[in-house]
Amino acid sequence: MTFAPLKIAASFAILATSASFAQTKAPEPDYTLAYNIGAVSDYRFRGISQTSFKPAVQLGVDFTHKNGFYLGAFGSNVKWVKDFNGATKGSYEVDLYGGFKGNITKDVGFDLGVITYQYPGNNSGKAGTPGAGSYSNASTNEIYGALSYNVLTFKYSRSMGDFLGNLRSSGSQYFDLSANFDLGNGFTLTPHIGRQTIPNQNFNSTDGKAANYNDYALTLAKDFGNGFSGSASVIGTDTKRPGFYRDTKNNDLGKSTVAIGVKYSF
Repeated sequence: MTFAPLKIAASFAILATSASFAQTKAPEPDYTLAYNIGAVSDYRFRGISQTSFKPAVQLGVDFTHKNGFYLGAFGSNVKWVKDFNGATKGSYEVDLYGGFKGNITKDVGFDLGVITYQYPGNNSGKAGTPGAGSYSNASTNEIYGALSYNVLTFKYSRSMGDFLGNLRSSGSQYFDLSANFDLGNGFTLTPHIGRQTIPNQNFNSTDGKAANYNDYALTLAKDFGNGFSGSASVIGTDTKRPGFYRDTKNNDLGKSTVAIGVKYSF
């Protein structure tokens, strides 16, 4: 009987230790692989319609290593290669990207990478097409860098070679400032402003700045859980002023719109 209290205390100690181990967090995986598929009512890239105001089906895959290295791919149907560049082939977009992201301080993050926008089989600028001699191949490569602080992110992108088939447009730049506000209950609000510059474009001007424009967007997104999410975006540009971004039917591809999107991630 003398040793009973010691036995009871030891038993409690063992139970407490077991509970402690049971509550230990699982080790962080070396990498994650995520997939997504979705649809949008009007696919916009930097404020410009890529589908001539028609819907798009999109899918993506992302590989992320715990050290900050990442790779990804994105695919969508498009119409602008034909409707703007006058090509007869080029109905799909496949983006491949990779980079490295991390933190400089607790509140300051960075992201450096490269992306290629590929339009398989496109014949933009080729002989025998309506846009022959006026454009180059639509596929484009860019490098980018971003800094984030709290809810704010500033990103800079620069093309290596012609940008989306515009002749002599190497060094095109895009400046992107956005914020991400968590509204609770799965809602986020993302305001955005951007500026695209494309050198040596003289449409209706002589200063080479006809393709430069500003864009803006305000996106409300909702995470419904189980991988499902939705979004609604108010999008606009000032492209009407220079008149450069018009398709073969003289439609302004940068006109204001509300775009609706749904996505399933797994």
